Amino acid sequence: MNKYIITTDSASDLPKEYIQKENLYVQPLFYNIGNQIYGGANNLDYKVFYNRMRQGEMPVTNAIIPEEMRNDLRPFLEQGYDILHLAFSSGLSSSCQNAVLAANELREEFPDRKIVVIDTYAASLGEGLLVHKAIQLKKQGKSLEEVAKWVEDNRDHLCHLFTVDDLFHLQRGGRVSKTVAVIGTMINIKPVLHVDNAGELKMLKTVRGRKKSLLYLVDRMEELCKGYENENDVVFISHGDCMEDAQFVADRIKERLGIQNFIIDYVSPTIGAHSGPGTIALFFMGKEK
Repeated sequence: MNKYIITTDSASDLPKEYIQKENLYVQPLFYNIGNQIYGGANNLDYKVFYNRMRQGEMPVTNAIIPEEMRNDLRPFLEQGYDILHLAFSSGLSSSCQNAVLAANELREEFPDRKIVVIDTYAASLGEGLLVHKAIQLKKQGKSLEEVAKWVEDNRDHLCHLFTVDDLFHLQRGGRVSKTVAVIGTMINIKPVLHVDNAGELKMLKTVRGRKKSLLYLVDRMEELCKGYENENDVVFISHGDCMEDAQFVADRIKERLGIQNFIIDYVSPTIGAHSGPGTIALFFMGKEK
């Protein structure tokens, strides 16, 4: 079995400590706010980013640039590594398509190396959860092909549930109409969304009030994860600068499902630019998305 590495992109939202611990290569995605480009080593503090959004600044996000990805991955191939790249959902970004373009060109340079790009159909720590599962399988001695097959076989069992605090960010992205955003805000409606099998955002339910929307995430998880208890030794939660709400969801999961291990971190600017401050997203393995 040839040596290989697992790579991903920064839309996976994995904590810096995790990335360093696992020696994981993460392809940066960039964004523009205030006419300045950020991302990678030149990143805004996430609290600063969300405060600027609260003050009315609207970021613009960019997909992976194939040329940059080729240049960044080339050294691994020169060292004799094969590459398994787990990419941001093609239903939300062209980053996966651009990663495929970069991989195709690198294969021409390195015909003896294997480069596999998998569309996770996932985002934020949902994508991160699949990366985590892949890393664990690699540690168990699984080959690149075996890990790739597991991801492809199980990505439709990765559940994404999330709610937002401000409907106007969804309206900007075309997820709800301006009328729904205005009326929903007036009567304190909070949407609950999920990511479907095509990796696209879909409305799941609307509830009245923030607390009810957070509790619905836990209700839905309790329903979907039956039979997948062994797959949920760790649950991932991401938040748009609202750690207390993320901890509230984690505590309810502990009480009701007995799960003790969580990875909680910010929704990165790539996702947060569209979901806004106050987003809470819950990720776990279940019977269906």
